Amino acid sequence: NIQHVTEIFKKAKRLLLLTGVLSSNINMSLHMVGLGLGDEDDITVKGLKTVQSADVVFLEAYTSVLGGSVDYHKRLEQVYGKPIIVADRDLVEQQAEDLILQPAHQEGKKVAFLVVGDPVCATTHTDLWLRARQLNIHVEVIHNASIMGAAGATGLQLYQFGQTVSLPFFDGTWRPVSFYPKIQYNRRGGLHTLCLLDIKVKEPDFEAMTKGKVRYLPPRFMTVNTACEQLLEAEETVGQQAYDGALCVGLARMGRTPSDHHDSITVTDSQREQEQQQQGQLIVAGGLGEMQ
Repeated sequence: NIQHVTEIFKKAKRLLLLTGVLSSNINMSLHMVGLGLGDEDDITVKGLKTVQSADVVFLEAYTSVLGGSVDYHKRLEQVYGKPIIVADRDLVEQQAEDLILQPAHQEGKKVAFLVVGDPVCATTHTDLWLRARQLNIHVEVIHNASIMGAAGATGLQLYQFGQTVSLPFFDGTWRPVSFYPKIQYNRRGGLHTLCLLDIKVKEPDFEAMTKGKVRYLPPRFMTVNTACEQLLEAEETVGQQAYDGALCVGLARMGRTPSDHHDSITVTDSQREQEQQQQGQLIVAGGLGEMQ
């Protein structure tokens, strides 16, 4: 069928590019631009010039949000003076070759792909980079501040951090604890663990879909409270006291004005009032020197 033939053509063309039978054009380019942590003003001068000179601009909008607002792309359009295509999970992971890489593969097309924080801090972005390289598309990465560096504002020393983990929302019977042994490993080595807390943006409403309606659930941001509750549940499941009595640091509004916020707690002290609609992060501390 036509779809099958199209797929064979795409694979054959990619193979010819990789082997050099077809030549790539130097004008074909994908520019992965970090936006920083705070707001639309955090973009670098180099990043802004790149966006303003691009033919097509995409905004990756599901691994993080800028400034705690899900509709921040409108502010970016006003400040940067360019129309922006919001790229959700499905577009980036399933349709990237057709919608993002194909424009970059056309002669003279310059595509900017905007990422909150730094472009190389998520495997999703690395995957896009690799797929572009397979098509002989020139890739430029413009770095910016990320939570990985901003965590140093807590006073915990960055060179004493171990593996970073992601904490997904528990859902029904799906309650993964794959983060637990990584925190345990870090703690045994005296290392801190940065826990990246889950966000849900443009998640489909499956109940509405059963009625033939396309609807999305309201955005959700995991708070430090929820993260602590899930850590405690994981401890009950595994029972190896990986972070029993550990000092933790809750983070919110990092990189934003008037000031970012962080507060030290223990995992069991999870009832402290938190900002319920703010994207947060959590650090489980390891060994603490006198300065820390």
